[in-house]
Amino acid sequence: MQTKPIAAKKQWLFIRNVVFFTFTSFGGAQAHLSLLLKYFVQSTKFISEEELLELNALAQVLPGPASTQTLVGIAWKVGKLKLAIITFLIWILPTASIMTFAAISYALLDQKQKFNDVLEYIQPIALGIVAYGAWKLGRKVLSSQVSVFLAVGSVVATFVLRNAYVFPLAILVGGIISSAIETPREETELRVKLFSNINPRKLIYFLGALLLFALVGAIINRTSPFSLPIRLLENFYRNGILVFGGGQVLVPLMFTEFVQMKHYLQAPGFLSGFALQQALPGPTFSFTSYLGALSMKNFGYGLWGQILGGLIGVIGINLPGLILVLFIVPFWDDLKKISRIRHSLSGINAVSVGFIIAAFILLLIPMGFNWLFLSIMLITFLLLNFTKVSPPIIVLAGILIGYIF
Repeated sequence: MQTKPIAAKKQWLFIRNVVFFTFTSFGGAQAHLSLLLKYFVQSTKFISEEELLELNALAQVLPGPASTQTLVGIAWKVGKLKLAIITFLIWILPTASIMTFAAISYALLDQKQKFNDVLEYIQPIALGIVAYGAWKLGRKVLSSQVSVFLAVGSVVATFVLRNAYVFPLAILVGGIISSAIETPREETELRVKLFSNINPRKLIYFLGALLLFALVGAIINRTSPFSLPIRLLENFYRNGILVFGGGQVLVPLMFTEFVQMKHYLQAPGFLSGFALQQALPGPTFSFTSYLGALSMKNFGYGLWGQILGGLIGVIGINLPGLILVLFIVPFWDDLKKISRIRHSLSGINAVSVGFIIAAFILLLIPMGFNWLFLSIMLITFLLLNFTKVSPPIIVLAGILIGYIF
């Protein structure tokens, strides 16, 4: 039975925490999960740790931005559709706006050295957050030999294969293995009850939008001022359907399509924008607002056209994942009762922990034996693990140190 939305006062508290999360979520999707744990489970108890892990596992098996889907799923559980939409907008708009401005003012990217100096100490702080996430979630998830095996396997696969598609494949394999080993033989009646609640028309609308964008983009005259915006919307929406594994998969796919195949922009512009995005908090998928705006600029569109391109990029890439998570979360409590699905979650979460560990190692290697950075990382981990100091304070301290020194 679904619970009623919480009182207005608690909804404002939830929105406040969403704002904190948005502006302190450095370090990518792996660090985002530990911050979600911090803001929405440990400090406020909006949802339980088990519910967070279940939503994260659901987001991992759906296409689209996992951090965004997990956050929106939390918001839906707390305050239903209205709060979910508000949360989504708070989460994506700040970074998307900055990246759109960066594309419009692309020449400014050549003068970003002071900006990089100010954010110099954010990387070790982000690493400390990633280490904290691996430690906390590892203690919770790695409770069996199978889960440990899957976590280690995902770490090894990340380093050996060095391919973006290792993420969705490892998640799929992890879910299948844990489901096959742990699932008892029952549930036929529950399956019938669940899938009778699925409206096939919603799935038709979901895929039909993609076909419509593609058809209009193919028919419309390439000289029309509406041609490129529609083609961009189709490109982003399609990639939003196909991308599993978050920003790690998105960036190489975007580079292949936008730079190498369609020549919407050049490699230096693409890489400069991605470097800037890495220094910002928020979702990696907001990088698409930069791609959309700069693509419009390179094809001669003015200021408002570039702003439109930024909006098309961030909405187009996020829309499929947003639709999916809002479609599934309302009956997720029934869906997870199917034992094969429920038991697959432990494997998916174990693989996710492995990815966090692998990401930590990959981010740590470029730092080498920089004792200052290693000390900042260790201090960040200890503060998060043994004190009640919040991540925003640590991040602001890092920015202040970078500005002073």
